[in-house]
Amino acid sequence: MKDFTSDKIRNVCLISHGGAGKTTLTEAMLFNSGVLERFGRVEDGTTTSDFDPEEIKRKNSISTSVCTCEWKDHKINVIDTPGYFDFVGEVKQGIRVADSAIIVVPAKSGVAVGTEKAWAYANERNIPRMFFVNGMDDENEDFYKVLDQLISTFGKNVVAFEIPITEGGKFIGFINLVTMTAMKFDKDKLVDIDIPANLKDKVEEIRNSLKEAVAETSEELMSKFFDGIEFTEEEFAKGLHEGIKDESLVPVFCGSALTNQGIKILMDSIIHLMPSPIESGVVKATKQGSDAIVELKADQSSPLSALVFKTIADPFVGKISMMRVFSGVLKSDSTVYDAATDKAEKISQLFVLRGKKQIPVTMLVAGDIGAVAKLQSVNTNDTLCSQSNAVVLDKIEFPEPVISMAVEPKTKGDEEKIGTGFHRLQDEDPTFKVLLNTETHQTIISGIGEIHLDVVVSKLKAKFGVSVNLTDPIVPYRETIKKKVKVEGKHKKQSGGHGQYGHVWIEFEPGQNEGLTFEEKIFGGSVPRQYFPAVEKGLQESIKKGVLAGYPVVNLKATLVDGSYHAVDSSEMAFKIAAHLAYKKGLEQASPVLLEPIAHVEVYVPDSYMGEIIGDLNKRRGRVMGMNPQDGGIQQVLAEVPQAEMFKYATDLTSMTQGRGRFKLWFERYEEAPPNVSQKVIEESKHRLEETEFE
Repeated sequence: MKDFTSDKIRNVCLISHGGAGKTTLTEAMLFNSGVLERFGRVEDGTTTSDFDPEEIKRKNSISTSVCTCEWKDHKINVIDTPGYFDFVGEVKQGIRVADSAIIVVPAKSGVAVGTEKAWAYANERNIPRMFFVNGMDDENEDFYKVLDQLISTFGKNVVAFEIPITEGGKFIGFINLVTMTAMKFDKDKLVDIDIPANLKDKVEEIRNSLKEAVAETSEELMSKFFDGIEFTEEEFAKGLHEGIKDESLVPVFCGSALTNQGIKILMDSIIHLMPSPIESGVVKATKQGSDAIVELKADQSSPLSALVFKTIADPFVGKISMMRVFSGVLKSDSTVYDAATDKAEKISQLFVLRGKKQIPVTMLVAGDIGAVAKLQSVNTNDTLCSQSNAVVLDKIEFPEPVISMAVEPKTKGDEEKIGTGFHRLQDEDPTFKVLLNTETHQTIISGIGEIHLDVVVSKLKAKFGVSVNLTDPIVPYRETIKKKVKVEGKHKKQSGGHGQYGHVWIEFEPGQNEGLTFEEKIFGGSVPRQYFPAVEKGLQESIKKGVLAGYPVVNLKATLVDGSYHAVDSSEMAFKIAAHLAYKKGLEQASPVLLEPIAHVEVYVPDSYMGEIIGDLNKRRGRVMGMNPQDGGIQQVLAEVPQAEMFKYATDLTSMTQGRGRFKLWFERYEEAPPNVSQKVIEESKHRLEETEFE
């Protein structure tokens, strides 16, 4: 691949609701640029950007991929992102390194939740965008209905640059409202035709909207517009470019990725209308080790700064780090500095990507996207730079996991392979987390949704050859007592020679501290001082298991008040055992209760879903604590809900709100569980203990 300067590069991210046709659009662009001889199909698993075995199996994108191509002396890095909400982390990666976005909208179904989310992602990054109404070959397409939806949803700055020409219900061409020319498809060519008479009124109406939008880009053009003076071709082109760049103008194009109609014009528009890395302006970074902001220019003479935005865990090649150079030049066989780890890193052979194909290059200039293999200590979000000018680029803010499941190996002895595989996959996916719960001895994996975790488990099997089952995690219940009791614990054993003798009287009562509060009030030496630590140790070991369901005991105060000892037979071990006996007897008599973990939950939903959300939280035994209005017609619902009721909430919330809702949750405190819940947990615990003993 030949070298391109920064002004000739375009980084465009394709974003949309699932199934809108982003991957097919990528394929069409690659085909038109001549890098593909054959047009791949999602249904056949032959597309360039969906190369992962999981994507081929599911017929959906699950990872962000970069496909580079050349078009009219420019380089376009097409960033194809998933539409499934579970893979929002991948979308965040793709959009972080893009200078513009194409939001793909189906001509049949129009604006969906994913379209709204795509718009919000572009807003987060403040990048120019355009809409592409895809699937114009569909017999049920309705371009004008979709255009109206786009304008009503996203504002009057959404303006059509093209409108379709149909004949007998078939999409046969389009009218370019910028150049005021009509074109008809003739196999793989475009033929100029006259603007059809039946569309002239529509053309005039939308052309006026376009002229008005262009006029708003400068006072001079606004004055001309009101005076009825036509813009020159140069003024019109400049106004369009400025309007798109400052996001006051959002063009709408149309076509069909599947039949490759209108895609070449879209590619021309990317080059002429979308900004280059240079036009995207200076990049702000932080000086390493301080809060000082520095500005970096996207040119080759600036100091190097590159962001690692994605990591691929390849079991054969090793780790592949995908990066965008924001300033300076990154060269093959060079040494760079990782500002995150404070280490020098050797860059071997750089390459640019076209799906899974790696095309070697000698360098990546400012604005370009590429990758390098085997950077062992480099992770996603690390900044690579020169040590003399160490900076930290803004990190990608990934959403926190909202669903957790416990992992059980299908084959005994696979635990180590499971741990290794999951940690490699965690390097690849920052929205995926894995931890070992030392209390329940379960491996817990967490992610954005059930599909996300299902994909992770499938990858574990495909890449690392190990299969697992997913189950609900064991809830970390606690036990405590409600009343004060005084009990005796006596351990006496004689078996020839030295015997064992330990004898204590202990008062147990509800305490204030989270664990055990131990005191002693011994008078007259009934228990020698040297045995106090043994009594406390015996109790500390005992509270790891309660008497109801075997969960740890909290908020317990124990006071050693009396006892006795034997000059020969008493020992630390004997007093430890005596303390344990007193503990078991005391807790059984002191009205033991089960405590359940309560989560603080914050749900963010549009106003229209409030009733259903509050009703659902109530069904989960939750308490709604308040509601706060947010920007954009969103309400924040604050609630406290038992953790046991929230395992599948991510899936249920998506279903209730068609994907518009989101939530955060964290542990708040423990509360006494209701009798029906307590009884069920105790029975399940006994059953689990019986199964363990049987095994």
